[in-house]
Amino acid sequence: MIRKALIVPALLAALSGCVSLGPKVPDTLLALTPTAAPAAGSGTSGTFANALVVMEPSAEARLAVTRVPVQIDDANVAYLKKTMWVERPSRLFQRLLAETIRARGSRLVIESDPGAAGLHLSGRLLDMGYDARTRSAVVRYDAVKEAGGRVETKRFESTVPVAEAEARYVGPALNEAANAVAKQVADWVS
Repeated sequence: MIRKALIVPALLAALSGCVSLGPKVPDTLLALTPTAAPAAGSGTSGTFANALVVMEPSAEARLAVTRVPVQIDDANVAYLKKTMWVERPSRLFQRLLAETIRARGSRLVIESDPGAAGLHLSGRLLDMGYDARTRSAVVRYDAVKEAGGRVETKRFESTVPVAEAEARYVGPALNEAANAVAKQVADWVS
């Protein structure tokens, strides 16, 4: 009886090494950290009519996943090994834009509230990955500013050289490039 009681847990322990209940966790998870953010305790107020609404940018399929794209040439894309974003890059970029604009403290900034009547900032995230041809991190964003029926568009881009195509180099370079683009956009909407 005791022997059977010991065999069952031993078999279960042996099988647990063969069964995977989820995807393998990558070695590195990347996030975007704003270099400009509001100070703790600061705040703004306003009305929906005067608020700036920062919408999540659209993105093509290669960027609509949590993997970090590597542009090999004009037609081929791979993904950085053992590295993923903590969530979709477009959502991370939306939050970075909102925080960077909020840091200016000049207006109420809302994320993803299409019912607000104020200025809307939307657009398309064209690139946020590593370019193997130029050995650089690239962030490219087509912004759309809309208020009161008037629409204006502008393309923003930043590239940062990367020593090697490894997460420890690509992650900080992508963060730097994304912050540079966010600052450019914040200057444009102010």
